[in-house]
Amino acid sequence: MPDSAKTQCPYCGVGCGLEVLPPAQPGKMINRDEDGTPIWQARGDKAHPSSHGMVCVKGATITEVLHKGRLTHPMVRDSLDQPFRKVSWDEALGLIVDRIQQVVRTMGADGLSMYGSGQFQTEDYYVAQKLMKGCLGTNNFDANSRLCMSSAVSAYAQSFGADGPPSCYEDLDLTDCAFLIGSNTAECHPILFNRLVRHKKKNKDVKIVVIDPRRTATAEAADLHLAIKPGTDIELLHGIGSLLLRWGKLDRDFINQHTDGFDEYVEVLRHYNPHQVADRCGITIAELTTAATYWAESGSVLSMWSMGVNQSSEGTAKARSIINLHLMTKQLGKLGAGPFSLTGQPNAMGGREAGGLSHLLPGYRFVTNPGHRAQVERFWGLPDGRISDRPGRTAWGIVEDLEQGNLGLLWVAATNPVVSFPDLERTKAALKQSPFTIYQECYNPTEMVEYAHVLLPAAQWSEKTGVMTNSERRVTLCPQFRTPAGESRADWAIFAEVGRRLGFGREFSFNSPAEVYAEFVRLTAGQPCDQAGMSHEWLGSQGPTQWPFTVPKCDLSDRKTNWLGKPRVVEGFDPKASSRLYTDYKFYTPNGRAQFLACHSKGLAELPDDRYPFVLTTGRLYEHWHTMSRTGRIPKLAKKYDNPFIEVHPRDAEQLRIADGEWIEVRSKRGKARFVVKVTRGICPGATFVPMHWGALWAEQSEANALTHAECCPISKQPELKACAVQLLPIRNGKVQEPMGFESTFPSFATVVS
Repeated sequence: MPDSAKTQCPYCGVGCGLEVLPPAQPGKMINRDEDGTPIWQARGDKAHPSSHGMVCVKGATITEVLHKGRLTHPMVRDSLDQPFRKVSWDEALGLIVDRIQQVVRTMGADGLSMYGSGQFQTEDYYVAQKLMKGCLGTNNFDANSRLCMSSAVSAYAQSFGADGPPSCYEDLDLTDCAFLIGSNTAECHPILFNRLVRHKKKNKDVKIVVIDPRRTATAEAADLHLAIKPGTDIELLHGIGSLLLRWGKLDRDFINQHTDGFDEYVEVLRHYNPHQVADRCGITIAELTTAATYWAESGSVLSMWSMGVNQSSEGTAKARSIINLHLMTKQLGKLGAGPFSLTGQPNAMGGREAGGLSHLLPGYRFVTNPGHRAQVERFWGLPDGRISDRPGRTAWGIVEDLEQGNLGLLWVAATNPVVSFPDLERTKAALKQSPFTIYQECYNPTEMVEYAHVLLPAAQWSEKTGVMTNSERRVTLCPQFRTPAGESRADWAIFAEVGRRLGFGREFSFNSPAEVYAEFVRLTAGQPCDQAGMSHEWLGSQGPTQWPFTVPKCDLSDRKTNWLGKPRVVEGFDPKASSRLYTDYKFYTPNGRAQFLACHSKGLAELPDDRYPFVLTTGRLYEHWHTMSRTGRIPKLAKKYDNPFIEVHPRDAEQLRIADGEWIEVRSKRGKARFVVKVTRGICPGATFVPMHWGALWAEQSEANALTHAECCPISKQPELKACAVQLLPIRNGKVQEPMGFESTFPSFATVVS
């Protein structure tokens, strides 16, 4: 193992650089955790261009959990009511291959589904795509990015012709005005938030606008906080657009030369009278006007959004409505400006590049595009027509097809849908119907273990080598610096071995992750996410690199011809990287022009009513990560919150006669959960907030997603995890106080959002 290593943090999409040091260092005491176990030490990498040595508490403590609660051996059982038994890798893989072949014979390849994760490295993603979409001929690979970023993916693709955030982190240091929409950046992307705040402290004229129903730590730093009602995002954005149009704050030359659809967009804006918009959003006309003024008078505007926009039944339309404002004012392709989606996971971007959603192929290609399918088939050496022209199952489609008996094998890897999926009671019931479920995971137990027939121990970050791409399109090599726990193996190696045992030896003849990446980058050549100039060797010697980063020529017809990690010694090699996309205002649409979207606001998929008068919104906390498989095992992170909580406005708490610190039961049409009340003016009246992290393993009856619904954006297929209608019931002397008429005292909020 190395004396030290430089890598990327495996938590959020900021992708901070870490330097990790071994437990024993000359002249120093051995670094140990609270139990006395020697552990590696993590600190910020000052040389990493994305984070400059900054690191949050999760990144700083990541090495404390690498050895805890690990799944170390393959295990199997015949049915879910039986205990697991330890088996060899040979037996486990033989069982999996036999079942895959059986399902393909009896149900066809679409009887298979794999559900992956933004925790994968790009090599893991790529080999999984080759196995499922190429060799097996089913597009049924989806990932938890479907719950996180798919609305942003769809918005970029429809507006610009391709996925990929056009801005970079340097824009945080250069912008005149930052709009943070549906993003508690201070807690969810803290290093970026701190960078923005430092910029504002140095430049007093810089404006920060935060749009969020909660007064979060992010909102506390804002010049203007718009505490809009949940579901009114498009109303607000169209209201701002209407004022910009009225004031003539447009760039008509840019609109005429580089965009389509502006006239239709203008017609929509005419229906959004600013006074009516302010009333529907629950803000004042002065606040709306101030927001529009900040946008209009700023030389550069940078918008940033995350789950508050994406996790919506109109998530794509919300994201495109943000992009509309940038297009009408030419706020992109220049310093300090652009529509910037903040990615939730460390390699969700790499997953998108590798084709890791059920409608994608590697290199930002689409399964519905005949030319794209043919390119990938030729590159992989597959027969014409092997790749299906039908998008595969999405995340929620897995649940629906389990219910209908259309799924014969489910393979879940590096994620925990028993906590993160919506409508958890329905999800759990569907998973119990799965005839055969493989769960490939680092930790044991997690909530998903209960629903698996086969457990495969996966090597995690630190125990395997691969690359990750962060939100600003920067690729970082993450080298192995620890020995894998027990018998655990890298995800890509597991997928490749299954492929070989299925008879695809040539396709999976990789001997190392460097060879996997070398093949993948050649498939990106000439594509929007071009990484053809990169390799493990390049990234290891030259450091983290942004794409597009290409080479003069890359022949896709010859699988054996590639740079094999040595682009710097190729004569004439002149890699070109770009910090920002679309600086020439040439887009990837068929006609090269960006596209406006003309759409009306539809609001929430589930409106509050007399029985369920509140809107519940969910989100993340600074100390925790997703479903707590890691952070729940780190005492210094877990101790801040003894129990999950619910934020309630004082007005609502008074009418319900509940006090801070009391327990209440929260019910929706799908389920119920219990939380400790936190009375705060940081949430708008009629709305409540619950963190989403806690599953059944970490708290009793406190699963936020037991309450949420599965209504999805029709374009991105991303569920509306951010909002559902609920009732709040006090608990007195251990008993739930059933509703007795207080529902009718909350009619105004239902009226506002309808």
